[in-house]
Amino acid sequence: MDLRQLEYFVAVAEERNFTRAAARVHISQSGVSAQIRQLERELGAELFDRSGRAVTLTVAGSAALEHARAALAAAEAVGQVVGQVTGLIRGRVTVGMVTGCTLTPLFDALAAFHEVHPGVEISLLEDNSDRLVEGVRADAVDLALIGTADAAPDGLDSLTVISERLVAAVPEGHPLARRRRIGLRDVVAHPVVCMPPGTGLRTVFDRACAAQGLQPVIALQASAADAIADLAARGLGVAVLSESMAAGYRDRLTARLVDDVETPAVLALVWKSTHNPAVRELIVHGRQAFTEPGSAPGRSQSSPPFQGSSVP
Repeated sequence: MDLRQLEYFVAVAEERNFTRAAARVHISQSGVSAQIRQLERELGAELFDRSGRAVTLTVAGSAALEHARAALAAAEAVGQVVGQVTGLIRGRVTVGMVTGCTLTPLFDALAAFHEVHPGVEISLLEDNSDRLVEGVRADAVDLALIGTADAAPDGLDSLTVISERLVAAVPEGHPLARRRRIGLRDVVAHPVVCMPPGTGLRTVFDRACAAQGLQPVIALQASAADAIADLAARGLGVAVLSESMAAGYRDRLTARLVDDVETPAVLALVWKSTHNPAVRELIVHGRQAFTEPGSAPGRSQSSPPFQGSSVP
């Protein structure tokens, strides 16, 4: 067996899908499958149960997983130690980004890091916030930009990038557009268009509804703010967005702050304490990109800071 096979094995185990694992390691699905089959032949046992829709580990696979991770970590540590002696940082970092987000400071941080440490391979992974947090906790993701209803997920370090309250956005002529102030009960009196479960914005909305004993009718769900705004503009429901999200659609929607929902939706960088020098350096660049003058609140030139599914 070789390290490449172990890398593919760990990728399939964590993604629970050969296609996603292949995209993660940047080779074809058939290549991943062939290497996994070869590894299984060498070990004399099947590592995955492929009978269901999701690929799951067999008993043998579960027993092998942590050892495979340890072997990969040891190999990476060898490169890091040599790099420290020679003054270079090498290895790989995996950066998670909430789906559809276009915060340019994150891209600025990656570019600045790459310029200083060209020997480090950077992988960018898009997913919803809940799965990105799981990835950081499992050491599958080194640094992630997530949307959350909490200042920091338990057990992780974080840097809050944006913290904004919920607004309801409706087209001209909608009853809520004629009111200067609205509450959550006013919002859920109408069908709602919002982001799916597992997103920060939706978590804030669901918790607020539960606290008030309200049961909203979720008419439609979308992972991008553009889609939510378009659906609301066509009269299909009240859009639930953040303040800066809604600001990008003033030409077609009227936004009203939801007065009685004070818990903000938060966009944050999260990571786990590590001795990996590449990850530590990337965190430094991330802090600089988001805290230096001119970077906050992280607006791109063409979109608000919560563009796409930015507080998912």
